Amino acid sequence: MTLKQIYTWIAIGGAAIILVVVGITSWYTVDESEQAVILTFGNADESITEPGLHFKMPWPVQEVEKLSKETFSLNFGYSQDDKSNKKQVQMITGDENIVLADLVVQWKIVDPAKYLYQSQDPELALNNATSASLRSVIGTSEIDEALTSGKAEIENEVREMLIGLVENYNIGISVSDVKLQEVDLPDAEVRTAFTKVTDARETSNTKRNEAEKYRNEKYEEALGEKDAIITRAEGDKVARIEQAKGDVAKFNALYEAYSKSPDITRERLVIETLEDVLPKANIYIMNDDGNTLKYLPIGQQQAPQPAPTQGGSNDDE
Repeated sequence: MTLKQIYTWIAIGGAAIILVVVGITSWYTVDESEQAVILTFGNADESITEPGLHFKMPWPVQEVEKLSKETFSLNFGYSQDDKSNKKQVQMITGDENIVLADLVVQWKIVDPAKYLYQSQDPELALNNATSASLRSVIGTSEIDEALTSGKAEIENEVREMLIGLVENYNIGISVSDVKLQEVDLPDAEVRTAFTKVTDARETSNTKRNEAEKYRNEKYEEALGEKDAIITRAEGDKVARIEQAKGDVAKFNALYEAYSKSPDITRERLVIETLEDVLPKANIYIMNDDGNTLKYLPIGQQQAPQPAPTQGGSNDDE
């Protein structure tokens, strides 16, 4: 075989290899659960989110990077099984108590180009943003809120803050949900002490409520008694006013009679007064010049003599 034939076969082989590479690298497929980004000489041009068969410039002009559309979970915080990471996730509350928190963040990739090339490690950036958001919210909350009724509010505040941080980072990630799994105290001794404090506070609240209930009952009774006293006083007031009106009317009538007949009215008043002062006395009214001596049986009348018995009659006979 001559040298010319060797070069010819080499050229044919090279062309065939180029054609095979061009044929293989000029098309690609995207599944429904995937998204892709087209790289032209290493620069991200566009993102492909529609599933199916797509064509591009052959390698090395253009390349394809595929990423998943699924929702990922980031677990931040301590684990009940792994006790070694507790010290790393300890947080200080607004009232200077130490707590442990467990948080799950649901996130997904919404811009493959930014996810691949905007940050060196987007998941680490998301983890740091989660830590900053959770520590910031816990740091402004009291321990009672973090351990009991304030968990939902803490969760909402962390979600809003984390979404804002991720948008500012512009790393192609979207946070869909945040779930606060658990907030706990660092060790058993602290939990025991906190439980005692909580029980004492509940007992105090119970006693306070009982005292408030007793106060309200007595207050209502006092109001009832006050209303009864006022009602009786109003009744007495009306009665006395009516009695005074009757006395005034009686006096006016008496005065009118006195104006017409002073002597008769004066004697009648004397007689009525004597009847009131001496209700059981016998009263005699005499009209003479006083020259005759009169005998009045002022004392009690003599009781009648009992009738003689039959035996006594026989003796007399």
